[in-house]
Formats: sequence, structure tokens, C-alpha cells
Amino acid sequence: MQNSKYDIITILGATAGGKTSLATNIAYKLNGEIISADSRQVYKGMDIGTGKDLEDYEINNIKIPYHLIDIVDAGEKYNVFEYQKDFLKVYEDIKKRNKLPILSGGTGMYIDAVLKGYKLINVPHSEELKNELEKK
Repeated sequence: MQNSKYDIITILGATAGGKTSLATNIAYKLNGEIISADSRQVYKGMDIGTGKDLEDYEINNIKIPYHLIDIVDAGEKYNVFEYQKDFLKVYEDIKKRNKLPILSGGTGMYIDAVLKGYKLINVPHSEELKNELEKK
């Protein structure tokens, strides 16, 4: 794996593996903020089964800042291109404030897009292209 160009701690793993707890403890001790890397937690209202556990983002009555959770309306399209763009904005904001970014989640494609620096482009929706590709 190539080296990431980001100064970031990354915690990845399966749902219910303790990532949030570990990330919040690290953020608490090292003046950090958490950037979620979860393809389901981005959706507002999808609280059951997504492991959002928003109450866990608090230690000793101190709220640990988190990002990229509840940012998209349910039913709205959101993909790895959008995630990578949103990640970069949040990452740069955290770094400007001299905080430590902590990437935490279980969506491998999102994590790889960030850490491996995927060169993604925005491809507009085309029903014609979709139909053509489905025939192949």
C-alpha cells in the first residue's frame, strides 16, 4: 500500500468492533476530531443497524467532534466520489484548527479512496450510458 499524503490516524474494522470507542478515546487524549468512513452513517435517519452510537462521542462530559455523519437525506445518492470530496473539506478544516484528524469506519472503499488517493472524477448520470452498459 502506498503511503497516505494525510497526517491522520485510521481505525478500521467491522460493525460493533469497538472503533467508535477507540476513536473517541484517542480524540479525547490527543485533541482530535473523528471523520466517519461509513457508507450508511452518512444518511440522516438511518440510526438502527448503522452503529452511529452518537452518545458514545462524549467522554467525561466533553463532546468529541465528529464529521460525515447524518449529512445526506435518506434516498439521496451518495458515492465514493462525494465522500472523498467531503473528506478533504473536513480534513483540511480540522488541520487548520491544529486538531488531529481520526478516520474511523468500516467502508473499505471510502478508506482506500482517501489513503490510496484514488483519482476519481464526477460522472454525470446518463440513462443512455446505463442502458448500454447493462446490455454488455
